[in-house]
Amino acid sequence: MNTKIKVLLIGESWMVQTIETKGFDLFFANSYGEGTEFLKKALDDEAFSFTHMPSHKISSDFPATHQDLLESFDVIIISDVGANTFLLSDQTFYQNKIMPNKLQQLKSFVLGGGGLCMAGGYLSFSGIEGKGKYYGTPVEEVLPVNFLTYDDRQEHPEGLTIPVDPNSHPILKGMPKEIKGILGYNRAVAKEECKVIATVNQDPFIAIGSFGKGRSSVIATDCAPHWASEEFCTSEGYIRLWQQMMKWLSGSL
Repeated sequence: MNTKIKVLLIGESWMVQTIETKGFDLFFANSYGEGTEFLKKALDDEAFSFTHMPSHKISSDFPATHQDLLESFDVIIISDVGANTFLLSDQTFYQNKIMPNKLQQLKSFVLGGGGLCMAGGYLSFSGIEGKGKYYGTPVEEVLPVNFLTYDDRQEHPEGLTIPVDPNSHPILKGMPKEIKGILGYNRAVAKEECKVIATVNQDPFIAIGSFGKGRSSVIATDCAPHWASEEFCTSEGYIRLWQQMMKWLSGSL
């Protein structure tokens, strides 16, 4: 019996507060959302075990040590949640307590044999107004790119078509020769010792690397709308890309 690849998605959640003004009066409404629909569908089958940790649960639910991470998960995906959420735990921010650095734990997770992927987004890489803030962190040390120190977004409402060579790497095997429906991405600089397997406007779109006993990757666009349009998220190429990337990161491909 084959063991399932245990995947943890961290992030991809948000809270929205709406203020509605009607003359003299104000009304407030709050909502909560998650962008897990398409990724969960791709990674919720007989080969994978999929777990989601929403952004607001990181402070309370993140495992205590990197060894706990290694024992619980084969691959971790960080998507659209900034470095501050990992660094500023409730105990540190509100109670001034010394606590473990979660980004250092993620680095140790990779060096110890885990797989790590960062997907793009407004709070990934450097992000909008630089608020993703992953540059200079321990996580950057075990990813195949160096992040910019300023707003790295490349917005393309006209849609981008990304050329893909299905024969260039096992992650891309069986992929169509073009990825369509990409509405934006984060710029970054590939590390010399790592490999870029897909580019967009001469920037890394998908890059991979090995660090210590583990592997890592980045995909410079969202794993869910808005940058990854529904056209891409519902395509066979989306499912194949994410499944094969998780297998490669876990060492089973």
